[in-house]
Amino acid sequence: MSQSTAAGVDVNVESGARVVDLDSLYASLGHVADRRHARGRRHVLVNVLACIVLAKLAGQDRLFGISQWVTYRFAELAQMLPDLGRRAPSLNTYRRVVGQSIDIEDFERVVREFFAALPGAGQSRGVAIDGKELRGTIRTGQSHGRHLLGVFLPGEGWMIMQVEVARKENEISAAPRVLNSLDLRGKVVTGDAMFAQRALSLQIDAAGGDYIWTVKDNQLTLRQDIEVVFQPEVMVKGFSPTPKDI
Repeated sequence: MSQSTAAGVDVNVESGARVVDLDSLYASLGHVADRRHARGRRHVLVNVLACIVLAKLAGQDRLFGISQWVTYRFAELAQMLPDLGRRAPSLNTYRRVVGQSIDIEDFERVVREFFAALPGAGQSRGVAIDGKELRGTIRTGQSHGRHLLGVFLPGEGWMIMQVEVARKENEISAAPRVLNSLDLRGKVVTGDAMFAQRALSLQIDAAGGDYIWTVKDNQLTLRQDIEVVFQPEVMVKGFSPTPKDI
């Protein structure tokens, strides 16, 4: 996992959009196992994880930004988080924790389950599907690193599911199995031009959902058909436009 990003904790709720019970969050994060040796522990693991999640909620995506956000608000956080200590965790502490001290997939699961259990969670209609390659995961001699495909709720600001794309597949082949595990009734799935595929669209429709795709040159015939329907037709003066069967 990247040493500079807090990948996996994909939450970014707008200020004032949701109230999070800190005691419940603290209790949930307490289930993440600590791989560190007892000697040399300066900060309680659950406090470090809570700081990461709270900073992510405030819009900080990188560990440097998380570190700075916590430092600037340390006095307030120290009153809310027990045994936070006299000094905010350093940037290297966050790097060690997310890179070595925890099972990042376990951390992801705990955070997702916490937000999924909040009142009203998952009720928004918009569902965005997108992929990303994690920085710092490309090994020597290889051209690609760890690639994840996630389903995000833009209206609520959290990732409801995230799976790793296998080496012999791509986002197009992974998308059906991701969406197949979700209840899409009443949902509107959005994605970039890669997902403008007939089979995937039919799957979403059969599941009771709708979809909005971006169409580019990867679906050239479809794009041209859309242009014919919606763009004004060039006509010779004195002639009427050609009737179209839409």
